[in-house]
Amino acid sequence: MVSPVRTQDRLFTYRDYLGWGDDGRYELINGVAYSMAPAPLIEHQELTGRIYGQLVTQLEGHPCRPFIAPVDVRLPKAQQSDDEADTVVQPDVFVVCDREKIDARGVRGAPDFVVEVLSPATAARDQIEKKKIYERAGVREYWLVHPTDRLATIYRGSDAGYAAPEIIELVGETPILAVSGVRISWEPITRVLGPLVE
Repeated sequence: MVSPVRTQDRLFTYRDYLGWGDDGRYELINGVAYSMAPAPLIEHQELTGRIYGQLVTQLEGHPCRPFIAPVDVRLPKAQQSDDEADTVVQPDVFVVCDREKIDARGVRGAPDFVVEVLSPATAARDQIEKKKIYERAGVREYWLVHPTDRLATIYRGSDAGYAAPEIIELVGETPILAVSGVRISWEPITRVLGPLVE
């Protein structure tokens, strides 16, 4: 698990984050800075790229736009300005349907759909902390893809936050309910994983 860094007895904001320049890649979660792990394993990158590729193809000419990391997503609380925002993340893959949220620095506000491909270094943060912040921010659909187990955990929004997750095998196709008419086909994605070891 990646430990928090830059914890000199204070919390950080997006203003601090911008001042760190080329001093590595970070995410801010509720003011705590986390160093991004070294470059992910090639399998992680291939899976991420294949999910993103399907989204690009299906969203051609559509108002929704797909993105792939690294792109900053600022998730301010209530009336926080950008400078005051204490949560900035870089989801593996995400879709934004409201073009007003997109600016030169990335995205301000909740994407409609987020995918995180789990890796040992970030799995706990993706499954616990990021799930909480995506739910709080109003991300309508959040997928956690587990490459080793060939499973996906899917959270979908309800009036009371996320409903109980749906856990699926990476087979067939799965619709993205937050982005009408778009679905992910798993066969081209799992093909890069090789045979499943039991």
